[in-house]
Amino acid sequence: MAVSLSLTLTLLTLVNAEAAGGFTVDLVHRDSSSSPFYDPLETPAQRIRNSLKRSFSRAQRFSAAMAATSSPTTTSRRRRRGGADSPLAASDGEYLMNISLGTPPFPIVAIADTGSDLIWTQCKPCTNCYKQNAAVFSPNSSSTYKTVPCQSSACDSLQIEVGSYCSSNDGVCQYEASYGDQSHTKGDIAVETLTLGSTVGPRRHVAFPKMVIGCGHDNAGTFSPKGSGIVGLGGGSVSLVTQLGPHIGGKFSYCLVPSSAAAEATSTLSFGQSAVVSGNGVATTPLIPDPSQPTFYVVQLEAVSVGSKKIPFHGSTVGETSSGNIIVDSGTTLTLVPTDFFTQLSSAVESQVTGSNKTTDPQGNLSLCYESGPKLKVPSITAHFKGADVALTMENVFIKVSDTVACLAFYGNDDVSIYGNVAQQNFRVGYDLQKHTLSFKPTDCTQKFF
Repeated sequence: MAVSLSLTLTLLTLVNAEAAGGFTVDLVHRDSSSSPFYDPLETPAQRIRNSLKRSFSRAQRFSAAMAATSSPTTTSRRRRRGGADSPLAASDGEYLMNISLGTPPFPIVAIADTGSDLIWTQCKPCTNCYKQNAAVFSPNSSSTYKTVPCQSSACDSLQIEVGSYCSSNDGVCQYEASYGDQSHTKGDIAVETLTLGSTVGPRRHVAFPKMVIGCGHDNAGTFSPKGSGIVGLGGGSVSLVTQLGPHIGGKFSYCLVPSSAAAEATSTLSFGQSAVVSGNGVATTPLIPDPSQPTFYVVQLEAVSVGSKKIPFHGSTVGETSSGNIIVDSGTTLTLVPTDFFTQLSSAVESQVTGSNKTTDPQGNLSLCYESGPKLKVPSITAHFKGADVALTMENVFIKVSDTVACLAFYGNDDVSIYGNVAQQNFRVGYDLQKHTLSFKPTDCTQKFF
């Protein structure tokens, strides 16, 4: 599978009803052999180690974002300066997706991020751009590119969410995002036609006009030259799913292939009617929005069962008014839980594992590990969300950190709780932003057509 879009595509402008009929795009794991991030010299253990580092980085980022929005002084300071600070590595997502911008369509390979909102890419002219292997988007080559004026309600409304501000002489609304590793992106807020390549349904390419994007002219730090930007899939007003809301009925879903198949098989991201998760085996829990944290998808986890032992979950609430206590995030590998809960969980798992010797993580990241192999037997584990019991498989609970070692894919973290992508693999995970629900359905995600 090629991770690119043909430059010869015909632009298709769809009415809302056509798009709501549904379409599906590929999600490529960054460690897949189809990914531009793939390094054939890396061992599987090195890839796992890097993904764990990204998990810890995202936890720091999410925690800082929540701390910033809960502090009036921090929020007002960010309004004045126009920048949004978040301590993370600049390329910490796990999945990539193809989009194209402009007319004619210009292909971009971007990190798909459920933990951020803005869609942005590097743009010419580059006053200070990081090295990018692929060509850089040129707004002058697109007939549908338009900057957002400073004196507009759109610029004003984006001030807090994406740090929009006006300081240039040309009257263009600008944005700035800074990252804790000293990376940053700065540029113009614009509207542009965005095209997605569909793999399922009657439409092979679907286009949406006047999407708000960030056109970055000053981007530097630890961004990888193998990527072209970020596609925000969070719940904020400028994310891809929110901007597509009227077209897709507020519905999207993904199906993540297990780690063991990620090198060959491709995960999928569906929109509209194609994203509906229904039928036997579906478990549905409320999404719990909080105005102070619109980006994050938050649910209430009540307990986790290990065999017959049910362990109550008492994570901190996410947001200022939310009763939700855990963020569901496709970009975090591990599931992060409070350390006292993790101690109880790992103790219960250890007491019921059979058929294998306990060992250590060669990299020292994870604490409960066993010699992997067919004799390793783990207890049944179920995540009890509000109104939804989700039974997990061994691949959802243990992750291979080397050829011979598998470790519990949970980690103690007192800053923020995150339900990570290992726990979501081989489930169709459906979001309905109109009904405010999140659904799980066990699925063989290596099969493309549902």
